[in-house]
Amino acid sequence: IERANDFAKPILGRIRGMVHEACPDVVETIKWSSPFFDYNGQMMCAMAAFKEHCSIIFWKASLIEGVPPNGDKSRGSFGRITSVKELPSRKRFTGFIKAAMALNDAGITVKRPKTPKPEAKVPKELAAALKKNKKAATVFANFPRGQRREYCDWISAPA
Repeated sequence: IERANDFAKPILGRIRGMVHEACPDVVETIKWSSPFFDYNGQMMCAMAAFKEHCSIIFWKASLIEGVPPNGDKSRGSFGRITSVKELPSRKRFTGFIKAAMALNDAGITVKRPKTPKPEAKVPKELAAALKKNKKAATVFANFPRGQRREYCDWISAPA
């Protein structure tokens, strides 16, 4: 919160306060460089500040009545929030937190679809070098997909 833009500080402060008020047993952590709120060993919700807006993300939004699905994570569950007035009321937000707590207490999880990244595009320089060295080509071919992509990105990156 301290490093957020000035407009975001009161928004993030209010969100943090409402989460802790509704769920005294919440554990605040940092994941993906944003504050996350975990309860009963599972993620419950998160907040984030961007250049011109903030967002609230309920991890199990699709299972909480009244919480819109997250869609684009930068907009979160309640769209792009630019002022404290745009936050859900304390009573409504408390209801969402209690519903998220009940889901965590019941051990309910939300399956996240895995979207595999495409196969690496091998740069011309690397393709030419692998063509000249069968052993290197075999080693490269046996790398996991992510490692091949990492090598290709590293070689393609500007010096």
